[in-house]
Amino acid sequence: MTTIAIETKWQTLAQKAINGTCLTLGEGLAVLEADNEEVLLLMHAAFTVRKHFYGNKVKLNMIINAKSGLCPEDCGYCSQSIVSTAPVKKYTILDKATLLAGAREAMLRKAGTYCIVAAGKGPTDKELDQVVDAVREIRETMPLKICACLGILKDDQAERLAEAGVHRYNHNLNTSKANYPSITTTHTYDQRVETMEKVKTHGMSPCSGVIIGMNETNQEIVEMAYALRELDADSIPINFLHAIPGTPLEKAGRTPSMKALKVLALFRFICPSKEIRVAGGREVNLRTLQPLSLYAANSLFVGDYLTTTGQDVTADHQIIEDLGFEIELNAV
Repeated sequence: MTTIAIETKWQTLAQKAINGTCLTLGEGLAVLEADNEEVLLLMHAAFTVRKHFYGNKVKLNMIINAKSGLCPEDCGYCSQSIVSTAPVKKYTILDKATLLAGAREAMLRKAGTYCIVAAGKGPTDKELDQVVDAVREIRETMPLKICACLGILKDDQAERLAEAGVHRYNHNLNTSKANYPSITTTHTYDQRVETMEKVKTHGMSPCSGVIIGMNETNQEIVEMAYALRELDADSIPINFLHAIPGTPLEKAGRTPSMKALKVLALFRFICPSKEIRVAGGREVNLRTLQPLSLYAANSLFVGDYLTTTGQDVTADHQIIEDLGFEIELNAV
């Protein structure tokens, strides 16, 4: 196949995405199984979609680990889970002053969204009180959007967060429904979907994504993208497993950099108008190809993650500048 024919093939998928037509399973698999020699043309097609909906803007998000370790769940990828032996910090929910300091740091990093994340199955009333109190003050004093990620929610908890001013709630699907029992047994895939439906009911923006590299098949990756399209998640963080010693998935291999780019292109095609975020594990999986990820994605986490170290924020700002893109402030 000639270069022109290959480019036409991927641009045809891009136009389908822009027109609102979902890729077929075969087309999705073709993206993931594309020859590495085609990746630049594939990313150009993905950028056609990204540019249509987001121009050259990049949204930055910063995480604070508001409660570390002490989690009763058995998620195989997580260093904070009850089955993990990884040496992570363990502490209860951070106080208001610390959460506020994190928000100020987010602003220094040019993040428009501040993400308050707490390990656990779901928040206790006391934990929710702490978060709600901090969120109210952040909203009153700083031009930040707030995303909360506190686990499975009850209806009244979702209502309280929305009333406090939380813009977005994150609860990742993580993997395919079929693969879910091999990753976590202490809660179900359906419980995660139910939480996201509660979030939408109470007026918060749904944020839900995946972790690539947990022994899923290519077909399951396409199915994950379909599931998030059906869920109508506004923001989709694409994590690539950073295998941590002491976790059940410690021996899982990294996702090859070119495969990671194909995954990002796939999600852009299937969820064309949504915020696609390059999230945890990008540094160790994409490595030197990180800049190319922004031709499909339009969002980044800056700074550290929950228990792993992220890239220096000045390097992320430099990547954005060098690509000729612009940081979009105060956007969720």
